[in-house]
Amino acid sequence: MKAVISRSPGQLAVETVPDPAPSPGNLILRVAACGICGTDLHLHQAKILPPGAITGHEFCGEVMETAGGFQAGERVCALPARSCGRCERCRSGLGAYCQNQRTLGLGDAPGAYAELVEIAPHDAVRLPASVEDAQGALVEPLAVGLHAVNVARIRAGESVLVIGAGPIGLAIALWARHYGADPVVVSERSAGRRAMAERIGASHVANPETEDLGATLERIVPTGPDAVFEAVGVPGLLQEALSRVRFRGRLVVAGVCMVPDTMEPFPAILKEASIHFVMAYEKDDFQYTVDMLEQQRIAPLPLITNRIGLEEVAQTFESLAKPSEQCKVLVLPQLG
Repeated sequence: MKAVISRSPGQLAVETVPDPAPSPGNLILRVAACGICGTDLHLHQAKILPPGAITGHEFCGEVMETAGGFQAGERVCALPARSCGRCERCRSGLGAYCQNQRTLGLGDAPGAYAELVEIAPHDAVRLPASVEDAQGALVEPLAVGLHAVNVARIRAGESVLVIGAGPIGLAIALWARHYGADPVVVSERSAGRRAMAERIGASHVANPETEDLGATLERIVPTGPDAVFEAVGVPGLLQEALSRVRFRGRLVVAGVCMVPDTMEPFPAILKEASIHFVMAYEKDDFQYTVDMLEQQRIAPLPLITNRIGLEEVAQTFESLAKPSEQCKVLVLPQLG
């Protein structure tokens, strides 16, 4: 099969590699679509992917051979965990947190920037015929946003601030509106992503480079947002988020900061603010996302800005390292 591999640290290439041979009971999918995630970019830029690694963990595809309760030809998405399926966490639907897992696409196990990928059947979720492949590839990042919103315990009528309108920040805004939050304010530097935030349901957008975010929030939510989501992952934003949240409000940290950060606890203590860090999702988050897509109760396709083939992945990784209007880029292995 063809796949995008890490030829050497920081260098990607399309090569022909052996087709995956499934472990007993596992499934092989023909990959229909796989999204490019910020985590993929971070690993590539940090030059820590091992030689030969195949990245890509936001995917859907078609089951190639009947196994594990799935029939050949069925379409599925999957938690990119290759979890054991036996431990307490797996039995509770927490395969993404399995301590024995091999994470797909992050160097532990081959990912889905490839024509084929191996998955564990207990990590798979069926896709109804009405859910197209592009939507199926969005289930994973949408599940990240759903988990963050669930952790924040968002209720109808509560106010929300989302810092950052990358794919995860936009997914958070989408689910916050889905659960009835109002207003939902999104702070983002990129004009294109601010426009996208409005398209997926944000009630207000703000440019932190050209306007006073504090003054904007004072006008919209004078007491401060009930919940603030940090979805960027750069130093300084924890303190920024805590300065915005209301008394006894909630801060949920979804941004992945790869370097040390500092914060001043006393202002948060005065507010009795809650801080919760989130990483991934539960299998129920995948199923709920698929159900909402099938019922057309969420409309995430505006998140997709580009569709590319395997041959364009390396160049796209380089372009995504710079400020861009791009949001979610889908890799279609069968394209071209």
